[in-house]
Amino acid sequence: MSTTDTDRDWTAEWQPVIDAIGRDFADGEVTWGGDPVEPGAIRRYLEPLEFDCALHTDPGAARAAGFEDVTMPYTGVIAWTIPTAWRPGEVLFDSDDRDAQPVHTAINNADMPLGPRTTGFFGTDIEVDFHREVVAGERIGRRGRRLLSCTPKQTGVGRGAFMTWESEIISDRGDVVGLIRIGTYAYVPHEKGDEGE
Repeated sequence: MSTTDTDRDWTAEWQPVIDAIGRDFADGEVTWGGDPVEPGAIRRYLEPLEFDCALHTDPGAARAAGFEDVTMPYTGVIAWTIPTAWRPGEVLFDSDDRDAQPVHTAINNADMPLGPRTTGFFGTDIEVDFHREVVAGERIGRRGRRLLSCTPKQTGVGRGAFMTWESEIISDRGDVVGLIRIGTYAYVPHEKGDEGE
């Protein structure tokens, strides 16, 4: 990519975001998952994977291993930190268009108060450090949303920035279950025919 005046201008729009690295955009607030972890949900999570481990399916085996109840596989924990997308009486999709997007979602950057407005968004990577297992009966959520990095970049899909966010995964028991870092790319899609510029 050339470093023309236009290129410098668009990357400069991301400077307020770069300057905010280290800021907790959630101010330590907790966003709880939509439902508590329960044995039936764990079973349904395991079924398509045929993930056969007694710690996740047999309360007796889980208790013998020192847990209060069956445990959620680590790979399933993130899903239980996502808040509900829809509640009775709400409208989540206000368009019948084939590619209609939800009115709101917990996994995009629509609430980003700094930097340029973007209309495209996707996750790039996830890294989690667990401190302990999550057991049936707990409700978990994410505390905080700290910006760790922001790198403006033009890609094949558009102009935007790669960002990394960090949150604590907490239990309704008050302890930290783990630490999650999520990479994202927020961007303005290329217009048709501009992909190579």
